[in-house]
Amino acid sequence: MKGILILLFVCISICIGAYYYFQKEPIRRVQYILSKPKVLLIQPLGDFDTQLAKKNLNSLKKNFPSSRLLPNLPLFPSAYYKPRDRYRADSILKFTRYKYGIDTLMLLMTHRDIGVTKNRIKDWGIMGLAHRPGSVCVVSTYRLDQSKLAEQLYKVSIHELGHTQGLSHCPLKSCYMRDASGGNPLDEEKGFCPSCKKVMENKGWRM
Repeated sequence: MKGILILLFVCISICIGAYYYFQKEPIRRVQYILSKPKVLLIQPLGDFDTQLAKKNLNSLKKNFPSSRLLPNLPLFPSAYYKPRDRYRADSILKFTRYKYGIDTLMLLMTHRDIGVTKNRIKDWGIMGLAHRPGSVCVVSTYRLDQSKLAEQLYKVSIHELGHTQGLSHCPLKSCYMRDASGGNPLDEEKGFCPSCKKVMENKGWRM
């Protein structure tokens, strides 16, 4: 009897430990991989230009018809990084990470510069950041070619949305999923490569 009780105690302990280990983020990541998003919410931040936001909405609707544009929201003050006069992209994502269900994607857009810690660089300037896989991403127009703003905003948006669908960086230079490597190679990107395209199509995107 004593041996049975000990075995039962061990089994219960393992179950409890497994629950706390796998709860929230790991489970959500598996869900993101298996699920197909039903709606894409486009959230402009701060003084983001309304007309530019509408242009990006129309471009993304061709790939994902269930896209909606939300009214502008103020930038999150606690995400501001004063030493570089920019906003922490990872902090921006944290504010919306669990706000919506796994069937909803959120694309946040800002004109302000954004950055994130990369390797030994405390604040590396970037064009966008996403959870991979996940439900939220943020893009900035700060490092884009201002003469091709709408076109480049779409490309960086679809790149970060690709990350939310589980895509990693692609070695093909003409693919939307290539690594910017600290520059702006968007003019060289022509579309998703066949491999990346298949992943997006399997997730319900029109490519």
